[in-house]
Amino acid sequence: MATSSRPVEDVTRSLGESLLPLGFEVYPLKVGWYNAVLSEAFHLPYPEDTLAVVVLSAPGMFEKAFLPFLKAHSGGGLHDYIDQCTAHCISSAVTSCFSGRPVDISYDYEMHPNRKPKFLAQTATHVAGAAYYYQQSDVPDPPWGNKKMFGVCIHPRLGGWFAVRALLVFKDVRVGEEELCQQAAPLDCVRSREERIELLERFNLRWQDGTYRDIIQAEESYSQQQREYFTTAPGERVALLKRWGYLSGSTTETETETESQPDTRHGCELSHG
Repeated sequence: MATSSRPVEDVTRSLGESLLPLGFEVYPLKVGWYNAVLSEAFHLPYPEDTLAVVVLSAPGMFEKAFLPFLKAHSGGGLHDYIDQCTAHCISSAVTSCFSGRPVDISYDYEMHPNRKPKFLAQTATHVAGAAYYYQQSDVPDPPWGNKKMFGVCIHPRLGGWFAVRALLVFKDVRVGEEELCQQAAPLDCVRSREERIELLERFNLRWQDGTYRDIIQAEESYSQQQREYFTTAPGERVALLKRWGYLSGSTTETETETESQPDTRHGCELSHG
């Protein structure tokens, strides 16, 4: 058990000092908040007052963390480049800040043997107050009939120009009554029915053009180089990185990371009432 009188503040400050300079953002939540909006099959197996932290990557992560990571591994030996960079940054931060402490890290791409995600990333992001998870149920009298429309998170500063990367559970940290005493609601930045319809249609029907990310005016967006990387087919990204000079000519790995595809596994229907 953590002995500090302000364990949430201590954890988020330490993580932020390590990860914010690399282009990540951190948002604390209680495990109980997450479990409260999900069926038991998706619950996290920890006490309700256990501290968890959602880690997002902002646009700057590509230049601040990913490209330097590639330079350090230019000889190859990698696959899933973004995923491995993310794991390297987060695990290094946890090791340096919380050595010897029991911290469970689940990455957005990790699955249980039954193919169930280890955590529902968009749900956790909404519950932590980081970004609003817009769903079909947020549209009064939806125009799609019985057609399933997947939901998507929109960040109040970054729009859709971010990604959910990991959930950290600090197994020995219990959130005191004076900390996180009230759940922070994410900012509802796509307020009208018409805008929400447009958002969900852009995300579900033409996600390839990325225009759903611009449903609001974002303070930051991906650089042109980053956009080129993510719009390049995964099987062609090694060749692209070689042209940019980040991988040696002898590298033969095939990139399989799939951020260019719509994120449909990371949420469930929530009640925002």
